[in-house]
Amino acid sequence: MNAPLKALETALQYQFKRTELLQTAVTHRSHSSPHNERLEFLGDSVLNCTAAHLLFLRFPQMPEGDLSRLRANLVNKDSLYRVATHLQLGNYLRLGEGELKSGGHQRPSILADACEAIIGAVYLDSSFDTAHALVARMLKDDIEAIIPGQPIKDPKTRLQELVQARHHTLPKYTMLGAQGQSHAQHFVVACDIDFLGLRTQGEGSSRRNAEQKAAEAALQLLEGR
Repeated sequence: MNAPLKALETALQYQFKRTELLQTAVTHRSHSSPHNERLEFLGDSVLNCTAAHLLFLRFPQMPEGDLSRLRANLVNKDSLYRVATHLQLGNYLRLGEGELKSGGHQRPSILADACEAIIGAVYLDSSFDTAHALVARMLKDDIEAIIPGQPIKDPKTRLQELVQARHHTLPKYTMLGAQGQSHAQHFVVACDIDFLGLRTQGEGSSRRNAEQKAAEAALQLLEGR
Protein backbone atom coordinates (compact mmCIF):
# COMPACT_ATOMS: atom_id res chain seq x y z
CA MET A 1 0.00 0.00 0.00
CA ASN A 2 1.45 3.36 -0.95
CA ALA A 3 2.16 6.21 1.43
CA PRO A 4 -0.76 8.48 0.41
CA LEU A 5 -3.31 5.79 1.20
CA LYS A 6 -1.65 5.12 4.53
CA ALA A 7 -2.10 8.81 5.26
CA LEU A 8 -5.77 8.45 4.38
CA GLU A 9 -6.07 5.55 6.83
CA THR A 10 -4.66 7.83 9.51
CA ALA A 11 -7.23 10.52 8.68
CA LEU A 12 -10.00 7.91 8.80
CA GLN A 13 -8.69 6.48 12.09
CA TYR A 14 -9.06 3.02 10.58
CA GLN A 15 -6.48 0.56 9.23
CA PHE A 16 -7.70 -1.77 6.48
CA LYS A 17 -7.05 -5.49 6.61
CA ARG A 18 -7.92 -5.80 2.90
CA THR A 19 -6.15 -2.79 1.47
CA GLU A 20 -7.56 -3.46 -1.99
CA LEU A 21 -10.95 -2.34 -0.68
CA LEU A 22 -9.64 1.13 0.09
CA GLN A 23 -7.94 1.30 -3.29
CA THR A 24 -11.20 0.39 -5.00
CA ALA A 25 -13.06 2.97 -2.91
CA VAL A 26 -10.88 5.79 -4.26
CA THR A 27 -10.95 4.52 -7.86
CA HIS A 28 -13.30 6.40 -10.19
CA ARG A 29 -14.85 4.52 -13.11
CA SER A 30 -12.86 6.71 -15.51
CA HIS A 31 -9.64 5.15 -14.19
CA SER A 32 -10.12 1.39 -14.25
CA SER A 33 -12.16 -1.53 -13.00
CA PRO A 34 -12.96 -2.48 -10.33
CA HIS A 35 -14.12 1.03 -9.44
CA ASN A 36 -16.05 2.43 -6.51
CA GLU A 37 -19.67 2.51 -7.68
CA ARG A 38 -20.73 -0.74 -5.98
CA LEU A 39 -19.03 0.30 -2.75
CA GLU A 40 -20.76 3.67 -3.03
CA PHE A 41 -24.14 1.89 -3.22
CA LEU A 42 -23.32 -0.06 -0.06
CA GLY A 43 -21.89 2.91 1.81
CA ASP A 44 -24.96 5.01 1.07
CA SER A 45 -27.13 2.52 2.96
CA VAL A 46 -24.78 2.38 5.94
CA LEU A 47 -24.60 6.18 5.99
CA ASN A 48 -28.37 6.65 5.99
CA CYS A 49 -28.95 4.03 8.68
CA THR A 50 -26.24 5.47 10.92
CA ALA A 51 -27.41 9.07 10.48
CA ALA A 52 -30.96 8.01 11.37
CA HIS A 53 -29.72 6.18 14.47
CA LEU A 54 -27.59 9.11 15.66
CA LEU A 55 -30.43 11.61 15.21
CA PHE A 56 -32.92 9.26 16.86
CA LEU A 57 -30.72 9.09 19.97
CA ARG A 58 -29.82 12.79 20.09
CA PHE A 59 -33.36 14.12 19.66
CA PRO A 60 -35.69 11.73 21.55
CA GLN A 61 -38.70 14.06 21.34
CA MET A 62 -38.37 15.08 17.69
CA PRO A 63 -41.15 13.88 15.33
CA GLU A 64 -40.44 11.65 12.33
CA GLY A 65 -40.85 14.40 9.73
CA ASP A 66 -38.23 16.65 11.34
CA LEU A 67 -35.85 13.71 11.81
CA SER A 68 -36.20 12.86 8.12
CA ARG A 69 -35.38 16.42 7.08
CA LEU A 70 -32.35 16.50 9.34
CA ARG A 71 -31.12 13.18 7.99
CA ALA A 72 -31.55 14.32 4.39
CA ASN A 73 -29.41 17.37 5.13
CA LEU A 74 -26.73 15.33 6.91
CA VAL A 75 -26.26 12.79 4.12
CA ASN A 76 -26.64 14.96 1.03
CA LYS A 77 -23.86 15.55 -1.47
CA ASP A 78 -22.94 18.95 -0.01
CA SER A 79 -22.45 17.46 3.46
CA LEU A 80 -20.39 14.56 2.11
CA TYR A 81 -18.32 16.98 0.05
CA ARG A 82 -17.45 18.87 3.24
CA VAL A 83 -16.39 15.60 4.89
CA ALA A 84 -14.32 14.64 1.85
CA THR A 85 -12.67 18.07 1.82
CA HIS A 86 -11.78 17.70 5.50
CA LEU A 87 -10.19 14.33 4.74
CA GLN A 88 -8.39 15.88 1.73
CA LEU A 89 -9.84 12.99 -0.23
CA GLY A 90 -9.06 14.59 -3.57
CA ASN A 91 -5.38 13.85 -2.98
CA TYR A 92 -6.06 10.11 -3.01
CA LEU A 93 -8.52 9.71 -5.89
CA ARG A 94 -7.56 7.51 -8.85
CA LEU A 95 -9.00 9.24 -11.91
CA GLY A 96 -8.79 8.76 -15.65
CA GLU A 97 -6.81 11.23 -17.73
CA GLY A 98 -9.89 13.15 -18.80
CA GLU A 99 -11.16 13.61 -15.26
CA LEU A 100 -7.71 14.63 -14.09
CA LYS A 101 -7.48 17.35 -16.74
CA SER A 102 -10.97 18.65 -15.94
CA GLY A 103 -10.30 18.91 -12.20
CA GLY A 104 -12.19 15.80 -11.14
CA HIS A 105 -10.23 15.59 -7.88
CA GLN A 106 -12.08 18.75 -6.77
CA ARG A 107 -15.52 17.88 -8.16
CA PRO A 108 -18.06 17.68 -5.30
CA SER A 109 -20.02 14.77 -6.80
CA ILE A 110 -16.91 12.62 -7.28
CA LEU A 111 -15.63 13.40 -3.78
CA ALA A 112 -19.01 12.71 -2.18
CA ASP A 113 -19.33 9.39 -4.00
CA ALA A 114 -15.83 8.35 -2.91
CA CYS A 115 -16.72 9.23 0.68
CA GLU A 116 -19.70 6.85 0.53
CA ALA A 117 -17.53 4.20 -1.10
CA ILE A 118 -15.04 4.40 1.78
CA ILE A 119 -17.87 3.83 4.26
CA GLY A 120 -18.90 0.75 2.27
CA ALA A 121 -15.30 -0.46 2.16
CA VAL A 122 -14.93 -0.17 5.94
CA TYR A 123 -18.19 -2.09 6.39
CA LEU A 124 -16.94 -4.95 4.20
CA ASP A 125 -13.48 -4.93 5.74
CA SER A 126 -14.73 -5.01 9.32
CA SER A 127 -18.33 -4.76 10.54
CA PHE A 128 -21.39 -2.54 10.63
CA ASP A 129 -20.39 -1.30 14.10
CA THR A 130 -16.98 -0.16 12.81
CA ALA A 131 -18.56 1.60 9.82
CA HIS A 132 -21.14 3.13 12.17
CA ALA A 133 -18.32 4.54 14.31
CA LEU A 134 -16.62 5.98 11.21
CA VAL A 135 -19.81 7.72 10.10
CA ALA A 136 -20.37 9.01 13.64
CA ARG A 137 -16.92 10.65 13.53
CA MET A 138 -17.64 12.11 10.10
CA LEU A 139 -20.97 13.62 11.17
CA LYS A 140 -20.06 14.55 14.76
CA ASP A 141 -19.59 18.29 14.23
CA ASP A 142 -22.66 18.67 12.03
CA ILE A 143 -24.90 16.80 14.48
CA GLU A 144 -23.59 18.74 17.47
CA ALA A 145 -24.26 21.99 15.61
CA ILE A 146 -27.97 21.21 15.18
CA ILE A 147 -30.25 23.34 17.35
CA PRO A 148 -33.97 22.48 17.04
CA GLY A 149 -35.82 25.44 15.56
CA GLN A 150 -32.63 26.95 14.13
CA PRO A 151 -31.68 26.78 10.42
CA ILE A 152 -30.69 23.22 9.52
CA LYS A 153 -27.93 24.24 7.12
CA ASP A 154 -24.52 24.59 8.73
CA PRO A 155 -22.77 28.00 8.90
CA LYS A 156 -20.28 27.26 6.07
CA THR A 157 -23.11 26.34 3.70
CA ARG A 158 -25.20 29.37 4.68
CA LEU A 159 -22.20 31.68 4.22
CA GLN A 160 -21.35 30.16 0.85
CA GLU A 161 -24.93 30.57 -0.36
CA LEU A 162 -24.98 34.17 0.85
CA VAL A 163 -21.86 35.23 -1.04
CA GLN A 164 -22.85 33.23 -4.14
CA ALA A 165 -26.20 35.02 -4.20
CA ARG A 166 -24.26 38.26 -4.43
CA HIS A 167 -22.09 36.82 -7.24
CA HIS A 168 -18.87 37.11 -5.26
CA THR A 169 -15.96 34.73 -4.81
CA LEU A 170 -16.28 32.03 -2.17
CA PRO A 171 -14.88 32.42 1.35
CA LYS A 172 -11.39 31.05 1.92
CA TYR A 173 -10.43 29.06 5.01
CA THR A 174 -6.85 29.06 6.27
CA MET A 175 -5.38 27.05 9.12
CA LEU A 176 -3.70 29.43 11.57
CA GLY A 177 -2.54 26.87 14.08
CA ALA A 178 -3.06 23.54 15.82
CA GLN A 179 -1.96 22.60 19.31
CA GLY A 180 -2.05 19.51 21.48
CA GLN A 181 -1.68 15.78 20.98
CA SER A 182 -3.39 14.03 18.06
CA HIS A 183 -6.24 12.80 20.28
CA ALA A 184 -6.91 16.24 21.82
CA GLN A 185 -5.93 18.90 19.32
CA HIS A 186 -7.13 22.49 19.26
CA PHE A 187 -7.44 24.20 15.87
CA VAL A 188 -7.60 27.88 14.88
CA VAL A 189 -8.90 28.74 11.40
CA ALA A 190 -9.42 32.04 9.58
CA CYS A 191 -12.26 32.76 7.17
CA ASP A 192 -11.51 35.45 4.56
CA ILE A 193 -14.10 37.14 2.36
CA ASP A 194 -11.90 39.07 -0.02
CA PHE A 195 -14.51 41.29 -1.65
CA LEU A 196 -15.42 42.74 1.75
CA GLY A 197 -11.91 42.71 3.19
CA LEU A 198 -13.41 40.67 6.04
CA ARG A 199 -11.54 38.13 8.18
CA THR A 200 -12.96 36.16 11.08
CA GLN A 201 -11.51 33.38 13.21
CA GLY A 202 -12.88 30.20 14.72
CA GLU A 203 -11.53 27.68 17.20
CA GLY A 204 -12.51 24.07 17.78
CA SER A 205 -11.50 20.50 18.52
CA SER A 206 -11.30 19.74 14.78
CA ARG A 207 -10.48 21.74 11.69
CA ARG A 208 -14.08 21.37 10.44
CA ASN A 209 -15.46 22.62 13.74
CA ALA A 210 -13.10 25.62 13.70
CA GLU A 211 -14.11 26.43 10.11
CA GLN A 212 -17.79 26.33 11.10
CA LYS A 213 -17.12 28.72 14.00
CA ALA A 214 -15.25 31.11 11.70
CA ALA A 215 -18.11 30.98 9.18
CA GLU A 216 -20.65 31.63 11.94
CA ALA A 217 -18.70 34.69 13.03
CA ALA A 218 -18.65 35.96 9.44
CA LEU A 219 -22.40 35.41 9.12
CA GLN A 220 -23.05 37.39 12.28
CA LEU A 221 -21.00 40.31 10.95
CA LEU A 222 -22.69 40.22 7.54
CA GLU A 223 -26.18 39.94 9.01
CA GLY A 224 -25.41 42.85 11.31
CA ARG A 225 -24.49 45.14 8.41
